[in-house]
Amino acid sequence: MSSRLAVSFAGHLSDRLAPLYHGAVRPDGIDLAYIPLQPYEAFPRMLRGEFDSSEMSFSSYVLLKAKGECPFVAIPVFPSRTFRHSAIYVRESAGINAPVDLKGKRIGVPEYTSTAIVWTRGMLKDEYGVEPQDIRWVTGGLREAGRIQKFKPNIPGVAIEHVSERSLDEMIRSCELDGIIAPQAPPSFRAGDEGVRRLFPNYVEVEQEYYKKTSIFPIMHVVVIREELHARHPWVAASLYNAFLAAKQAAIETLLIDEPLPVSLPWSFEHANSVRALMGDDFWPYGVEKNMAAIEALCRYSFDQKLSPRKVEVEELFASNVLALRQHRL
Repeated sequence: MSSRLAVSFAGHLSDRLAPLYHGAVRPDGIDLAYIPLQPYEAFPRMLRGEFDSSEMSFSSYVLLKAKGECPFVAIPVFPSRTFRHSAIYVRESAGINAPVDLKGKRIGVPEYTSTAIVWTRGMLKDEYGVEPQDIRWVTGGLREAGRIQKFKPNIPGVAIEHVSERSLDEMIRSCELDGIIAPQAPPSFRAGDEGVRRLFPNYVEVEQEYYKKTSIFPIMHVVVIREELHARHPWVAASLYNAFLAAKQAAIETLLIDEPLPVSLPWSFEHANSVRALMGDDFWPYGVEKNMAAIEALCRYSFDQKLSPRKVEVEELFASNVLALRQHRL
């Protein structure tokens, strides 16, 4: 009979998580049942209590913490992070050539409170002086009509309209929207529709300059553990943290192999080295210290955008016994 504790985890499968899924990395004292799910599947099921641990929207987690309604505790593991200048798409005929031109425009978003949109609004304010109230927001399904909103914010001074009968992509094609901000590209853009383009066509350079200026690599998702499990077995948080850290490190080391290529992309080794030159050897950091700027920014954005009733402090977000490891592991 195994003395190891059975713990389930739900989340997407990527190179930085694959060693856990395949069993190449095993958390100390834990038999990990890794359930590969897309985030949109994992998040609501975790909220219903179906898993012991899961990937979770960082914005949703901060919001739950701020409201005092959070049944989870997080560890500073960030499975998904993405720069978001590339997420802004505009209609060619809308006259939007710079971020300031978004003012007064009708912009669609799949979910007003989603982490990607919170980051984009924060970046638009900090870098370009575009406030949330400067834009008329429309929420709805990106590809298909009928998306149900997880949170329905009512923010004084900010116009937010929900559309259920049409998709955002249909609306930008028919000139009912001036733009879309979304984690995935609208189908019209993917199809090569010349009427829809990125606001920042040179988004890679823009995002690299943003990183040089701010040291922020935006965090989308965090790993959470059910509070009930953490209260009974607090050591699980540290065990999972160390295992996720080892899995991520293995993935980074694999990317630095020059022959044979570990991924099916020409020049992947050269690209990995260019990323290291910009962001350092640990270019996908876990832990708190290396991510303080990003964590504090998201907490500030949530409060400034009137999503959170109070500003959450960084120390509130993560398991205290994992924070205690920071001197020698984080």
